[in-house]
Amino acid sequence: MTFARRLSRRGFLGVTGGLAVATVTGSAATLRAAGQESSGRILRSGAALPKSFRVPLPVPQVARPVSTAGGVDRYEIVQRVAEAEILPGLRTQVWGYDGRFPGPTIAGRSGRNALVTIRNELPVPTSTHLHGGVTPPDSDGYPTDIVVPKGWRHAPADSGMSHGGMHVAADAWSVSDQAKEYVYPLIQQAATLWYHDHRMDFSGPQVWRGLAGFFLVRDDEELTLPLPDGERDIPLMLCDRAFEENGSLRYPSLDPSLKGRPGVEESYMNGVMGDVMLVNGAPWPELEVTATRYRFRLLNASNARRYRLRLEPGGPLTQIGTDAGLMARPQELDAITLAPAERAEVVIDFSRWKPGTAIRLVNTLGKGRMREVMRFRVTRKVRDESHVPARLADVQPLTGARVAATRTFDFRLTWNSDGSSIWTVNGRPFAPDRSLAAPRLGTVERWRFTSDFYHPVHLHLAHFQVVARDGQPPGAHERGWKDTVDVRPYETVDVLARFQGYRGHYMLHCHNLEHEDMAMMANFHIT
Repeated sequence: MTFARRLSRRGFLGVTGGLAVATVTGSAATLRAAGQESSGRILRSGAALPKSFRVPLPVPQVARPVSTAGGVDRYEIVQRVAEAEILPGLRTQVWGYDGRFPGPTIAGRSGRNALVTIRNELPVPTSTHLHGGVTPPDSDGYPTDIVVPKGWRHAPADSGMSHGGMHVAADAWSVSDQAKEYVYPLIQQAATLWYHDHRMDFSGPQVWRGLAGFFLVRDDEELTLPLPDGERDIPLMLCDRAFEENGSLRYPSLDPSLKGRPGVEESYMNGVMGDVMLVNGAPWPELEVTATRYRFRLLNASNARRYRLRLEPGGPLTQIGTDAGLMARPQELDAITLAPAERAEVVIDFSRWKPGTAIRLVNTLGKGRMREVMRFRVTRKVRDESHVPARLADVQPLTGARVAATRTFDFRLTWNSDGSSIWTVNGRPFAPDRSLAAPRLGTVERWRFTSDFYHPVHLHLAHFQVVARDGQPPGAHERGWKDTVDVRPYETVDVLARFQGYRGHYMLHCHNLEHEDMAMMANFHIT
C-alpha cells in the first residue's frame, strides 16, 4: 500500500479538526453540527482573488450532433488541453471536453439513442461516466475501462497496481486506444445528468482540471409543462477551485503529472476544497434577469464541498426536480442542501422584486468569501407565460412490499493494526474482482447506508427513492428519483433502489472524489 492510501491517526485528527474526538465524547448530532460546513480541507490560492459579481455568468455551449440519421444522435467530443481566462487577467490551463470548462452540454431525448465518441488528446488515460445515466455496462465509465492517448505506454498506475492495498490484475483493465464510442440509449425520464472523468485513482485531480459537463435528457411529459424554457432554462455547475499565483490550478497531488503515483498530500485526504467559488467556470458571477420565472439546474460538481443554498435578502426556491428527474409536485423551500454530485432543479420567480434589485445566491455552509455563490440583477419587466403546475410528473412511490432483499453498506475510515487507515465500504477497499451484491434485473431492494463522516453515496445505473434518515422521513428536497444521497456522520439512510435497464457489472461509491480515489468504492453485479 502506498503512502497515498494511508492516513495516520494523528493525520486524520489534523484533517478533521478534531471531529473524530466527537465520535467518542459526543453524540452523532454533535458531530454533524461540528462538521456541517465542510467535508474536506480548504486549499488556499496563491493568486489574488477577484472581487465578487464583476463577471457575467457564462452558459455552457450546447453540443451539436455530427449526425441525426436513423433515430440516433451522434456526437464527437475531444478531451484536450486548453487555456481559459478564469481569474481576470490570468491564463489557466484546463483539461476540457472540446477544451472547455465546463464541457459542452449534450441535450438528448428520452428513448432516442445518443452515441458519444470521446477522443483522448490529453497526456493521461481517462474514463467518461454519464452520471445518472441508465447505460450498458461497457459504456458506464467503469474506473478500469480507460481510453489512452496516442503513444501511451502502460505505467504501474494502469496495470497491476496496488489500489488501496488490493492488487489490481493487468487483465482487469479494458483499454481503448485514443477513442471510445459510448452508447447512451436514454431509456429514462427527463433529468439533469452530467458527465465527468472516472479514471481509477485519478478522478479527483482530473475533474478538478475541468473534465465535467452537463447532459440533459428531455421527454414528452416535461415538454408539455409550462415551465420556463429557452434562455430562461439555465444549468448552473457549482464548484470550488484554488489557483497558483500565475493563474494555474492548484491541487495537492503527490504526482502532478498524474502518470505515476496517485493520491494527495496527507492533510487533504479527507477531501479537497478550494477558496474560489466558480459557477459555470466563472468566479462569483452575476446574471442579469428579467422580472420573470427562471428554471435553474443546480449541480454540485465540487470534489468535497457541500452547499446549503438560499436567496438573500430572502425568497423561496421552488424545487421541481431531483437527481434523476422531475418531482411529483413542486416543493417551496427556503434552502436546498446539495452534497457532491447531487442535483436539484429550481424555479425562481424574479417578478417579486423590482427592476434594479440585486439578489444573491449564498451557501450558508460556507465561510467568508465562500459563503457567496453568485448574484442575480433584475433588469426589467416583460411578459411571462410560464408557471409551475401543481403536478409535475408521475412519480410512483416504491414500497417495502416490493423489496426483494435488504443490504447494508457501511462507509467508514477503517484503521489497520499498524495505525494507518483507509476509506472502505463494509470494511474493505475496492477490488475490481469482488462484488458486494447481486440484485436481479427488474427488482427493488432496500439498501441501507451507514457512515462515520460525510459520504455522498452514488449508485451507477440504479435510481432510488430515499425512504428514511435514522428512521425519520427524508427531507422535502429529496422526495423524488435520485442517484446520489448525502449520508451524514453516524447516520443511517435507507433507500429503495430499482434495478432496471441492463445486466452486468456496476458500482457504488462515495462521491467525495478524494475518498473515491482512495478505494471507497464497491461493485455490484445485476443478474
